[in-house]
Amino acid sequence: MLKKQHFLNKKTGWSLDERDPKFIESLIPLLGFLYHYYFRVKTSGWDNIPPQQKVLLVGSHNGGLAAPDMTMMMYDWFREFGVERPVYGLMHPKAWQVSPPLAQLVAKAGAIIAHPKMAYEALRSEASLLVYPGGAEDVFRPHHLRNKIHFAGRQGFIKLALRENVPIIPMISWGAHDTLIVIADCYKIVQQLHEWGMPWPFGIDPEVFPIYLGLPWGLAFGPLPNIPLPVSIYTRVCPPIVFERYGREVASDRQYVNECYELVVSQMQQELDNLVKLSAKS
Repeated sequence: MLKKQHFLNKKTGWSLDERDPKFIESLIPLLGFLYHYYFRVKTSGWDNIPPQQKVLLVGSHNGGLAAPDMTMMMYDWFREFGVERPVYGLMHPKAWQVSPPLAQLVAKAGAIIAHPKMAYEALRSEASLLVYPGGAEDVFRPHHLRNKIHFAGRQGFIKLALRENVPIIPMISWGAHDTLIVIADCYKIVQQLHEWGMPWPFGIDPEVFPIYLGLPWGLAFGPLPNIPLPVSIYTRVCPPIVFERYGREVASDRQYVNECYELVVSQMQQELDNLVKLSAKS
């Protein structure tokens, strides 16, 4: 069993060659229908991405495992730059463990395992890279935090940008948090129950355990798959963030990394505040 799992991990998500432009092209009609008629997306700022330069796309997302804002942003990328311009997205390692067949499909769409090795490999191949530093805590953050950038203090993406000398392009969205309503995250309670002997679902520590209202479950407990409600989504690609210094040395400077992190979070929060105001007027 261990050998089989090891094989799956090495086979799926650990290679840039799994990305299949023809497969992505086959998804465009479905993504287009969802974009124009289901989520009625309004977007802006795509001219902020340099046409020929690799970039580190840094997003804050919502909407549970479906993460419809992320999917709609990728559709916009394909519309703007075509399916041939390479872009990869980091996906949490535990997501690959739950369903290997599904993992194989998302790998064909450009997903790679969220590991430093793959992040550096993607950028060094001259591809752009999409990261969501907040991970599960971000995508399942409670509804009352819907207007907050929430990266849970994770700074690995800053070190990545500094080492590889690439600009950060923030990507923000608003509206997808209403495709399901996260009431609360009761992970600490479930974690305590696990310490008392309750097994994790699928044998995997989920890192979050939300209570939410949404389809198809109604009231759901835990990070279950969901069908997003047809809510309008607003997205924006923000101007590039370029730091004063780059290189391995500054990437190891904890104070400088923290300053860069705070700069990114504060600028993204300001952009999100503006997007919330704009969507309220629509």
